[in-house]
Amino acid sequence: MSYQVLARKWRPKSFQTLVGQEHVVRALTHALTEGRLHHAYLFTGTRGVGKTTIARILAKSLNCESGVTATPCGQCAACSEIDAGRFVDLLEVDAATNTRVDEMRQLLENAVYAPTRGRFKVYVIDEVHMLSNSAFNAMLKTLEEPPEHVKFILATTDPQKIPVTVLSRCLQFNLKQMSPPNIVSHLTRILEAETVAFEPPALALLARSANGSMRDALSLLDQAIAHGAGRVEEAGVRDMLGTVDQDHLFTVLDALIAESPADLVAVADTMAGRSLSFDSALAELATLLTQIQIEQMAPGALGDTLLERERVTATATAMAPEFVQLAYQIALKGREELPLAPDAHAGFLMTLLRMHAFRPAGSSAGSAAPAAGGGSARRPSLPAAAAPRVAAPAVSATPAATGRDAAPAFSASPAQAVPEAAAVVAPPPASAAQEPAPLMASASDNGLPPWGDLLARARLSGMARELAYHCELRGSDGGTIALRLPPAHRHLLIKPAQDRLVQALGEALGRAVQVRIELADTESETPAAVAKRERQERQDDAVSAIEADPFVREVIDTFDATLIEASIKPL
Repeated sequence: MSYQVLARKWRPKSFQTLVGQEHVVRALTHALTEGRLHHAYLFTGTRGVGKTTIARILAKSLNCESGVTATPCGQCAACSEIDAGRFVDLLEVDAATNTRVDEMRQLLENAVYAPTRGRFKVYVIDEVHMLSNSAFNAMLKTLEEPPEHVKFILATTDPQKIPVTVLSRCLQFNLKQMSPPNIVSHLTRILEAETVAFEPPALALLARSANGSMRDALSLLDQAIAHGAGRVEEAGVRDMLGTVDQDHLFTVLDALIAESPADLVAVADTMAGRSLSFDSALAELATLLTQIQIEQMAPGALGDTLLERERVTATATAMAPEFVQLAYQIALKGREELPLAPDAHAGFLMTLLRMHAFRPAGSSAGSAAPAAGGGSARRPSLPAAAAPRVAAPAVSATPAATGRDAAPAFSASPAQAVPEAAAVVAPPPASAAQEPAPLMASASDNGLPPWGDLLARARLSGMARELAYHCELRGSDGGTIALRLPPAHRHLLIKPAQDRLVQALGEALGRAVQVRIELADTESETPAAVAKRERQERQDDAVSAIEADPFVREVIDTFDATLIEASIKPL
């Protein structure tokens, strides 16, 4: 007997054996049990998720000799012939090769005739989106009001190309992609039934490479069995797929934690020597970083199926959450730029070195202690010419001492704000054309000009400007400026905005400053509130001027018109 591929041999023959589409099975089962049968069904979803399989099971449910049922017997002549693909009243049409209107008309002309063997004549039209517009138009009337003995089952991978007139005539089910755990579970049952030895990590690799398609997973499983001479082992599957061993990825992360660029170069060279896919390496590195971040933010959320749980947990403890996010973004960007690199190895290596170069200070245990090799890992410092003119000292945002709007404190250490080379504030430029007029001393005891005047001198934009303009100046104590921010605007308290505000205030005052922001209701108007009030006053004046215009009054009185205030803009 000739060999039958696993995808065909293990195709589900009943709703009970179908994997991963419980929402569709539940709806169809209830419809069959209660006799609420629609005349046209549309199954959508990516390749290999069970569209045609469900269509055949539904055809058996409609034509089983035991009656219309959600559990066809699978033994009668109708069920056996449908499983074998030779049931005369089940017509499977490939719309990709029968796209013309003449072929559709010929198909529909036969729909008026009663079924030969079964209870219903079932038309299964696969890849229905490939039909021409004329073919769609030809089937509309029959699709809307077919004979009682006809059922249409349409399947497509691209429902966007199906006319709305067809969609409105069908009961639509969107089939989901198979999750990796579902695929692994199904492959395990098949291998146990086939008495094929296997390693669970190998099945996880196959499930991930299948991209949600069970048929792809079974095809890869066939290939893995042949590649491993009757065994499915992790090492053989990695060689077959060209995937990267997790050891390489953890070596990369260990090198980043230890701040050892030499180790990053070494692991990249090792992977190049094994001809591994650098694109897949960056994709799997992003997946691993995702698992690490989940372990950091929601410990235990990954469940017990994680293969490298101990190493993931250890790495999550050693890496700062901010650095994990940064490394994830760099991995995605590096993968996007990989085709533009001189070669894949260089692109991959530069991505790893970019993670090392842009890592935040103090982002891991390796930055607080000597590297694993015994030597101290030093961060490169900025050259003197590249040092910013203004220091960015510590910025802190603390909630008010009391009140229901109290929020957690936000803080950034000086090391996180700027390198130590920028600790001294350079004076403003001496050019008379560029230097602003000297600050006038304020009458208040805080030694600062009015908050609005100070912000007018500061070169602020974007989120830093929004943060400053929504704050109230509370006072100044030496080099520290105290501000208050309403809790409704706490979303403005992001570190880049705080750093830029400190820098701009230092430039405007000509000295290093620190800023302390508390979250509490303000006691006076903030610059943003003043600007809003002034805009409203100008708007009200403009509306009053228009309403007082004699011509406008005459038009309103004559035609019973209404003045649309939103259309009025002050000059």
